[in-house]
Amino acid sequence: MDAVESSKTHRLYLLLKERIQTGVLAPGDRLPGEPSLAATHGLSRVTVRRALDGLSRDGLVTRLPGAGTFVSEPNGRPPVVADLANMFAHLVAMGRATKVRLLSFAYVVPPPAIAAALGLGPGERTQASLRVRSFDDVPFSYLATHVPERIGVTYSEGDLANRPLLELLERSGVVADRAEQTISATLAGPDAAAALGVEIGSALIALTRVVRDGEGRGIEHLSALYRPDQHAFRMELVRAGDGEDRHWRPTTRVKGPAAHPNATGSEANERPKTRQRRKP
Repeated sequence: MDAVESSKTHRLYLLLKERIQTGVLAPGDRLPGEPSLAATHGLSRVTVRRALDGLSRDGLVTRLPGAGTFVSEPNGRPPVVADLANMFAHLVAMGRATKVRLLSFAYVVPPPAIAAALGLGPGERTQASLRVRSFDDVPFSYLATHVPERIGVTYSEGDLANRPLLELLERSGVVADRAEQTISATLAGPDAAAALGVEIGSALIALTRVVRDGEGRGIEHLSALYRPDQHAFRMELVRAGDGEDRHWRPTTRVKGPAAHPNATGSEANERPKTRQRRKP
């Protein structure tokens, strides 16, 4: 498939996906047939078929030979939600409630930008890893981490495959004190697309975080990619200040019952959505 056809396929896929997600096409509705879609959008039937196949792979439609293509019923599994206001809370619980697949584990000289973010000297190495985290066997995050070698040598490949990274860092005597993170959007490259089960070029949420200890030294650099259909970010805000200084301020709940076992922030605060609210 050439680039032009790939673009046309993806455009029709996104159009139909949006109609399904916004309720224009409801569960059980029959989509127009391939000839009708091809004529309406000026596409070949092959391009239409590929777009419908993509919707089917994502569980949005069901294709029944001889009957047509129908909008699927929701699977009932809520997306993972990251609470940005409480980034480090419950990371260990999340790690135990979700599954992780370790793709690579090595000691490397990191790219200059990562070395600078962690405050490393020339030639200093990091323990670099790639992981995929899943909930209910559906991948939602693709995680690339760099940890200074002096810390990385305290845990093994087997440790990282079975225990949350923050737990391993703190086991080594390091205490995560603060972090800076940015959130943006990007497109899935071949490796991320394969790991997350999406098409190359699919839109992803991108997060970069640098974690520091109490003395400001970098202890972890995280580059994370999230499937937007499986992951969302949440922040609770309150109004603060007086007069012209009134503004929205993030709030962190510190009282009430324990959060859902998947409640963590980004990788450190992920939890399935719930209608329940914590007690004041």
